[in-house]
Amino acid sequence: MSLSSSSFRKYYKDPQVLVERLQEIIDNRDSYSGTDLFLQMFERVFRLVGDETFSADLKMLNHALLELRYAFKVFAPYRSIRKVSVFGSARTPGDLPEYEIAEKFANLVTRLGYMVITGAGPGIMEAAQGGAGRARSFGVNIRLPFESKANAVIENDPKLIHFKYFFTRKVCFLKETDALVIFPGGFGTHDEAFESLTLVQTGKSHLVPIVFVDRPGGTYWSDWLDYIRKHLLEPGYIDSFDESLFHVTYSAEDAVATVDRFYLNYHSCRFVRPLQIIRLNHPVGDELLTRLNREFRDIIVSGNIERLSAPLDVESDEPEAAHLYRIAFRFDRKSYGRLRELIDVLNLDAAGSR
Repeated sequence: MSLSSSSFRKYYKDPQVLVERLQEIIDNRDSYSGTDLFLQMFERVFRLVGDETFSADLKMLNHALLELRYAFKVFAPYRSIRKVSVFGSARTPGDLPEYEIAEKFANLVTRLGYMVITGAGPGIMEAAQGGAGRARSFGVNIRLPFESKANAVIENDPKLIHFKYFFTRKVCFLKETDALVIFPGGFGTHDEAFESLTLVQTGKSHLVPIVFVDRPGGTYWSDWLDYIRKHLLEPGYIDSFDESLFHVTYSAEDAVATVDRFYLNYHSCRFVRPLQIIRLNHPVGDELLTRLNREFRDIIVSGNIERLSAPLDVESDEPEAAHLYRIAFRFDRKSYGRLRELIDVLNLDAAGSR
C-alpha cells in the first residue's frame, strides 16, 4: 500500500478509514494470526505523527524496523532447527589454537543437526563458519567503517544479513539462538557476553547454555572468572547460583557436549501467568518430582511443582510443542541460575535413564 501525503492527512483526520483499509488488506491473507498485533503496531506508528516525532528519531525507528523485518524473514524457514551463536575476536589469526577450536566446535555441533550464527566477520567468526560450512551458517554482519566485509564462507549467501545498528543485530543473535559459545575477544565480545548473561539472568531472554571457550591451558576466561568472583560475587552484586548460567571449558568436544546435553530432556520454557511451564522430551517420574520439590523449594512461591497432563489453551499458538511433557510451578521469576540448576537435574536424570 502506498499513501500519498494528501491521503495520509485524510486518514489522520479519520483514523477509522485507515484501520478499515488495513483490515481489508489483512483479511485477504488466509489464516493470518497477527491481525490484532499488526493493527496495534500501525496505531502506534500513526501516533508518531501526532507526537511530531523528530525526523532523526523516525529514521532510526524506520531503519530498525526494516532490519528486524528482513532478519525475521531470513530466519523464518529455519525456525525448527536449533542454532548456536558463536562470538569471538575478528582479529584472531588462523594459526592460533582458538581459531582451530572454533572451527572444530562448529564442525562437530553441525554434525548433531545444529546451525551456526556468527557476526560474519574474520577471525573466530570465519573459523566457526568454515567449520560449519556455508549451508549450515548464518551471518549477521555489522556495517563498520573499518570492518564490514563478510568473510568468504558466508559472503553473498542469502542467509547473510547486514545491520546498521548493534542493538537490532544483538536482538537477532539472542532471539534466534539456542546456545551461546564465546571465544576470547575484545570489547565487542564482552559486550555480547555480558548482555547475554544479563538477559538470561533477568529472564528477558529464554534460558540457553552459555559456554566460554579458551585454548588448553589458557587463562583468558579463568582470569575473567576470577574477576567475576572477586568483584561481583563477593560484594553481593550477583548470587552464587548465577555461575550456573555459564560454563568455562578448554575443548571443542566439551563445548559441544555442554550445548547438546542442555536439550537432552529440556525443550523450552514458557511463562503463563502465574505459572512457569517447563516443556520436556521425557516424562517426570514420581521420585524425580519429589526430589525437585525438595531441592528447589527456595524458588517456588507457593504450591508445588506439578505435572501437566496437556498443554494450556494459551499454548495453542505453538502446535509443534503440543506433544511434549510438562511440569509447572509458581516460579519467583528472579532465580534463573537456580532454574538452570533445576533443568540440569532434569537432563541428568534423563541421561541416567538411558
